[in-house]
This record gives sequence, structure tokens and C-alpha cells, in this order.
Amino acid sequence: MKTRLTNARIWNGVDDGLVDGRDVLIENGRILEVGHVRARADETIDLKDRFLMPGLIDAHFHAYWGPANVTLLDQLPMTYLAHHARHLLENALRRGFTTIRDAGGADWSLGRATEEGLIDGPRLFYAGRAISQTGGHGDGRHAHTSTEYCSCRFLGALSEVADGADAVRVAARETLRRGASQVKLFLSGGVISPTDPIHMPQYSDAEIHAAVEEAKSRGAYVMAHAYTADSAERSARLGIRSVEHGNLINEAAARAMAKAGTFLVPTLITYDVLLRQGDALGLTPDQKRKVEEVAGRGIEACRIARRAGVKIGFGTDLAGPMHDQQRGEFRLRAEGDAAIDVLRSATSVNAELVQRAGELGVVAPGAHADLIAVDGDPREDLATLFAGPALPFIMRAGRVVVSA
Repeated sequence: MKTRLTNARIWNGVDDGLVDGRDVLIENGRILEVGHVRARADETIDLKDRFLMPGLIDAHFHAYWGPANVTLLDQLPMTYLAHHARHLLENALRRGFTTIRDAGGADWSLGRATEEGLIDGPRLFYAGRAISQTGGHGDGRHAHTSTEYCSCRFLGALSEVADGADAVRVAARETLRRGASQVKLFLSGGVISPTDPIHMPQYSDAEIHAAVEEAKSRGAYVMAHAYTADSAERSARLGIRSVEHGNLINEAAARAMAKAGTFLVPTLITYDVLLRQGDALGLTPDQKRKVEEVAGRGIEACRIARRAGVKIGFGTDLAGPMHDQQRGEFRLRAEGDAAIDVLRSATSVNAELVQRAGELGVVAPGAHADLIAVDGDPREDLATLFAGPALPFIMRAGRVVVSA
């Protein structure tokens, strides 16, 4: 069956201007033609002069992070968290995010359920459990927790602990064996974690190299939680594909990232929400202090990275009830970046990041028919993507999900 979208102002996800022509022809979930389409179609959808663009890609999502309290999260059964995941994924799709890259937690089961249509959600690229050193950002144990009388290691809902190059290598191999498209490491301290300061360097070069080597052997890559300039520079030097957050990077780190082709994935909205809702979300005084330490630096980090020529993606890193602010990342990114560059971040740049350039994040022949239409022109005003009512048209793999 062929579907024709007509009467649309088409932005292809890459160029500054619009496509010459107003039609898109789709068959079997893929785009056949773009522009002036003369071929006959079985179905025609009139978009009534709306702005048609690629579906959005969120490159830092946590599908299993249902309850916002991360300590509680690690005490809950995965069967329960899976119901949260379905809710979060389906709502993300209805916000226009047709693809997400999960940054810790999502697994083969969730990927398979989405692929088979048991979950009506976005395309899912998952990392399995993120890998952390003992006492690192992914170690959810509090200081008063003791494991001195057993050989236990932490295994949580979103992350696991592995120490030493051999152990990291095994953890990465297990993650990749289970179908992950990327491996996640923690290279600096974090906001929510209970025992590590943000500026703490995490993992040795040898441990990082083990994960990078294993990922490359599968045609995959490593993404790294890294706030500091030092951790961002190490990421670039050691072959990591993307620096997540990066709020505290400096010009030297940005130059190193640009030279190595390392992506930056800012997640500004999560700090904005945590600052406003920290008490309701149960943040401790120490967690609030750490949020404040990084929150004011994110927009400037984006500016530094842009000047250096770093490829900048788009992520959110929200938890549980915070996910309703997902499109708010556009509002914050607009404060430090041109609208067209933010749009590319959420479409074609993120598609390149997840190794699907030309297939996702573009409106072009051969690409997946993951598309959204909006009123107005987000190249001129990003508010069309974060303010007002829900999006009037969303298509995922050639299937209409939302249509006004």
C-alpha cells in the first residue's frame, strides 16, 4: 500500500531551507519519493500546509526509570518497572519522539516488545545496564550499606558494578551478547548517586579501553556519562563516541572532542526540572547541591562545544513523572543555540550518533517513514515544538500514530 502525504512544507532534517515540492510518497514503512510526486497512491493525507519534518530522536532516555526515586527503583521487580516502561515509551512517541536511545536499563525484552508492537512506542536503541566502578555514579548503594561479608557486587535496575579491565570486558561482552547497540560507562561523578562527588574521575584508561575494544568488535560503540572537562577529554582520547551531559567541559576538552569526532549529548531539561521539583522528588540536600553545581553550566557548555565544532545531539535524561517535560529540552536549548541547529541535533545529528544516518532523522528516499507535522515553522520559533497543544500529526514506520 502506498500513502501520499500532500500539501506539506517539507524540511529534510539537514538543509536550512525547505524541499522543492509538497509531497512524500511512502510504501512499506519507507519513503519512496519526496518533492513533486506524480505516482498514484492508495491513500492520500492532506497536511493542510503544515511543516513536515523527521520524527524526533531522544538520545538520552531511561525507559525503566519509572519512579523518580532511584533508591526505590533498585528495590522494585523488573516486571513492575516494565509497566512503567511501556507507559513512558508510548507517551514519548505521542510527543513526536519516534526514536529513543536508552542510556541505561532497557534490554532485549523491551526492545523485542517494541519491535513486535506489544508496546506502541518509538524505535529503541538500548545499552542494557550501564557499567560503573565501585563507588561510582552507577553504584546505588549508600555509604551505610555494607557488603564486606560477601562477594556481592551491585546490580541495579539501570546499572551494574564491574571493577578492573577484565571485569569491565566481561560486562561489556554480556551487554553486547544481549543485543545492545551501545555500551554505557560512567566516567565522572553524578548528581543522583549517593557516594561520589561530581569531579571524581572514574575508571582507569585500561578499563575504558576494554569496553571500547569490545564494542568496536561488534560494530557498536561506547557512550559515557561525563560531566567534567577531564572526563570529556579522556572520552575523546580513548575512542568513546558520545559524552553525555558534559556541563563542565572547557574549550580544551571541546577541541579534543571535535578532533576525535566525539559527540556531545546535553540534557538540560533534567536539571531544570530537578531545581523546580527537587523537594517533591525526594532529593537530599547533597543531591540538590550537586544539581545546582551543574545546572547553570549546561547552556554555556553547548556554546563552547558549538564554537569548537563538536557535533551536538539531543537528550533529556528524565525520570518517571518528569518525562512530561521531554519537549522542554527545546526551550532550554533555544537559549544557547540557533533553532535550525537544535532541530538538526534532534534529527539528523542524532541519527548519525546512533549509526543510522540516512535511515533516520531525514525526509529522503530510502529513509524510514518516521515523520511529524507541526503548525508554524520551528526553524523560526522552536516554541512550536514545546509550547501549546499536542502535535497534530505523527507517523512511525509509515503508520499514522496521531492525526488531527
